[in-house]
Amino acid sequence: MVPILILFFAHWFGSVFAQTFFLHRYAAHAMFSMNRKWERFFHFLTMVLQGPSYLNPYGYAVLHRMHHSYSDTEDDPHSPHFSKNAFDMMIKTKKIYDDFAYDRVPANPEFTRDFIPRWKSIDLLGQNWWFRIGFGSLYAFYYIAFVPEGQWAWYLLLPIHWLMGPIHGAIVNWGGHKYGYRNHFKTKDESKNMLPIDVLTMGELYQNNHHGHPTSPNFAYKWWEVDFCFQIMKGLHKVGIINIKRDVWTTQGRVPVSKAA
Repeated sequence: MVPILILFFAHWFGSVFAQTFFLHRYAAHAMFSMNRKWERFFHFLTMVLQGPSYLNPYGYAVLHRMHHSYSDTEDDPHSPHFSKNAFDMMIKTKKIYDDFAYDRVPANPEFTRDFIPRWKSIDLLGQNWWFRIGFGSLYAFYYIAFVPEGQWAWYLLLPIHWLMGPIHGAIVNWGGHKYGYRNHFKTKDESKNMLPIDVLTMGELYQNNHHGHPTSPNFAYKWWEVDFCFQIMKGLHKVGIINIKRDVWTTQGRVPVSKAA
């Protein structure tokens, strides 16, 4: 049982980190910069951590920039307020994402004029179905090796491994725009902060804070809120791996990252 839980939580938080750090805060928002070597490292790491549910940074960034421009309107690619349920929203999101990730439809230049990291060989590999099936099989073999005899219920976790990236997106976009509290009432959408301390998605469920201050690299706003991804980012910033370019918004106002605690 313990090896299964270790793998599940390692995959859960590894995939969450890849999505919020590299895909969201770097590819979609350029909240920090890094040199080419480190960019390639985190691009490759994102493919490994997300595995069979790898999300292409280009497709993700275009989709997310659309979301901010059209948040909770009919043109929003993943608003829960224009979908029957979470599954309906995920299907709609997948179609729009695939159009951009597989270059089937040209994106509006409004959403591509700013930098988006692209690594053709890795993106082609990560999106290849043989890669997805092969990587997904590794999880299955691991479960076969470590699930105790007769405890078949553990295998119900496998579909979560296979769809981890989209599941995280669904939790954030459905829950973060329907349930919770608001710190910023002037946003023209229905964004919410779902958890007062967001351990589950490392800060992503502070959706109202993020939409209230979309350039802030720290998604926490109130003193009791903790953005765990931002804490990691501060460490990477201090050792010179990344350079955080944006100031932080808090209840005390705008704070330069170099002075943020």
